[in-house]
Amino acid sequence: MQRKQFLRLLAASLGAAAVAPLLTACGGGDEELSATSSETLTSSGAGTGSNTGTEEDLSAEEIAGLLYMREEEKLAHDVYVALFNVWGAQVFANIAESETEHTEAVRQLILSHGLPDPAATTAPGVFVNPDLQALYDKLVAMGQTSLNDALAVGCLIEEKDIQDINEKKALVEDEPDIVQVYDHLLCGSRNHLRAFNSNLLQQGVTYVPQVLTQAEWDAIAYSAEETCGG
Repeated sequence: MQRKQFLRLLAASLGAAAVAPLLTACGGGDEELSATSSETLTSSGAGTGSNTGTEEDLSAEEIAGLLYMREEEKLAHDVYVALFNVWGAQVFANIAESETEHTEAVRQLILSHGLPDPAATTAPGVFVNPDLQALYDKLVAMGQTSLNDALAVGCLIEEKDIQDINEKKALVEDEPDIVQVYDHLLCGSRNHLRAFNSNLLQQGVTYVPQVLTQAEWDAIAYSAEETCGG
């Protein structure tokens, strides 16, 4: 695609609305609820990577998907860090660590295809995409009212993540590296969903899905944890 077309696409994709290497650690465990107040998590810094491709390798839809998923995975990480710091529940710490691997995997794809990284310099809780910024602020506020509400926020993030990754993956053509990463992100998100659901059930709460259908939710939430290998 021409350079001007790409720049127009980039501007549009970073503002698009949506309400929906580093692969071996994408599982994110089925942790039981526990609390610890002595540890504070921080967002991982941006590393370095080599550009082995160009934006012309990808379609407009593939580019928009990568840029969006980079920030959406960062959103999950940053929300879980914030909620861990409020409630000290270990499930948030463990899954935040896994989300670091998720967003880094997408970052490596962005770099390998010669794309600008929308999260290269943003601080924790800060997003280029205004819709993701608004969503982050809303989710953190929701999760501060009670521990059960915080766990429900985790469920909501993961079901939205699953829907969004599936939508972005469906638009990928002839890019096996992107498909492979998306598949591993999906596997990790399903495990995260199971972990948050399990913690809510321990609290006597049955979560009602907001994004997935009830049948889709049940098929994931009440199935066995997966091994998300590379």
